[in-house]
This record gives sequence, C-alpha cells and structure tokens, in this order.
Amino acid sequence: MKTIKKLTISTLLILGAFFITACGGTQAKEKTTTVKLGVVGDDSDVWDDVKERLKKDNIQLEIVKFTDYTQPNAALNEGEIDLNSFQHQIFLDSYNKDHGTDLVPIGETVIAPLGIYSEKIKDVKELKKGDIVAIPNDVTNGGRALLLLQTAGLIKVDPAAKQTPTVKDITENKLDLEIKELDAAQTARALSDTTVSLINSGMAVDAGFVPNKDAIFLEPVNETSKPYINIIVAKKKDKDNSIYQKIVKAYQSPETVKLLEKTTKGSSTPVWEDAKK
Repeated sequence: MKTIKKLTISTLLILGAFFITACGGTQAKEKTTTVKLGVVGDDSDVWDDVKERLKKDNIQLEIVKFTDYTQPNAALNEGEIDLNSFQHQIFLDSYNKDHGTDLVPIGETVIAPLGIYSEKIKDVKELKKGDIVAIPNDVTNGGRALLLLQTAGLIKVDPAAKQTPTVKDITENKLDLEIKELDAAQTARALSDTTVSLINSGMAVDAGFVPNKDAIFLEPVNETSKPYINIIVAKKKDKDNSIYQKIVKAYQSPETVKLLEKTTKGSSTPVWEDAKK
C-alpha cells in the first residue's frame, strides 16, 4: 500500500507539472492576426515581401487582388477587406464624396507617374490631326490624363477645373484629337486601336512596360505631384489601429525602397520620407 501511495503522489506531481507547463506554453504563444489588403493588378511583389517580414510580428497579411479601380474602396467600406493600397488622395476624396464613405489614408507609399504610350509613334510631336487618344474614364485619373496632355503641349484645359478637368473643360485642341474615355484597366489593351493611350503606372507595369523607359511622355514628378501620392487606406475608425500601423511601418522601410527600385526600374518613387518632413 505504501508503494502504491508513493507512486500515486509522484504521478500526480508529474501530471501537475505537465499541466502547468502546457498551460504556460499556450499562454506564451502569441495569437496571429490576419489582415486583408486590397490591391489592383497582378504585380504584388513589394507587398509579398512586406507580408513575409510581417510574420515575425504575428501578422498574416492576406493580399486580395482586384481587376479595376472601382472595387477596392467598396470592398473596404463593406468590411470584405481591412485595408487597401492602390489610389492617390484625389481619387479617395472623389470616392468618399460620391459614395458617402469615410475612408482615410494611414500612410504614404509611392508616386507612380502617369505616362503616354504608343505602338505607332515615338514622340508626342508625331501626333496628327484626328488621331485617337485613350484616357481613363474616372474623374480623377481622367482629369490627371488631360492635365498631362496639356503638359505635353497637346491641348489646353480650363484652369477653373483645377485638378479634375473633364473633356468638356478642353479649351484648345488644335489637332482635333479624338479623346476616348475608357476604364483605366483598358487603356493599355486599347493601344492597337489608338494612336496613344494614357496608362496608369501600375497598369503599364502589368502590361509589360517600364514606364520611365517605354513611355513616349512621362508625367513630371515635382512639387505639384503631392495629390497623386499613393496611400494606404483604412476605415476612419481604424486609422489608429496598432496592427495596421505596423503594416505601414513594414512597408515604409529600406527593404521596400530597394525592392521598388528593382521591380519598377525606378518608375515608382518612394515618398514617405519627404511627405513626413
């Protein structure tokens, strides 16, 4: 009986120690948080790299890819995703105004110049009377495209329209260019049917172009470019979310700068350091 009693006590002590260790181990293991980030297009190399680096912070970044600019803000507002990264401030302001949403920027990423591309000419000076020009059909990117055509010396627009002119605001079009408004995702695909197309940088990269090499005219990056800085966006209630701020910090890193240079060939310029000065 004494032997059995001793064995029983020993067994209980061992089981107790195991239970405490097991519970302590469970408590010590940090919970992984999954965050869904919406992007537009197929090129997610930079965010894939950020995703890997976030694992050490127990953040699982799920990248959700959309095919056009109309989807990610709606998905964010409906709670289908937690963040998105595809737009500049003017686009966001226009979306909030038109849809009654309250989405806010929580961090800057890059500025990606809009470009004029062609399969038929090598210089904008080669454009002829009546040539077809494709531009994005949304207010903000369409306005940006018209301003770029003005910078290239091809048209003039009413300055009263500021940064969102429409084709109705064109005050001079000496070449009588035929301007076709298409979904931003379609302007690259329309190159065979147009003389030139104005293509957003991300869409151009997806189409196989290197913007600062292949564009026949590229938007200048200067002090007037700030409204076109791309941003990471969240719901207003989440603007101070600590997990989301870690994601912003992981993006705004030297590793990202190096990868952007490699993947975009210098066509996308990191701006967060200058933006915070």
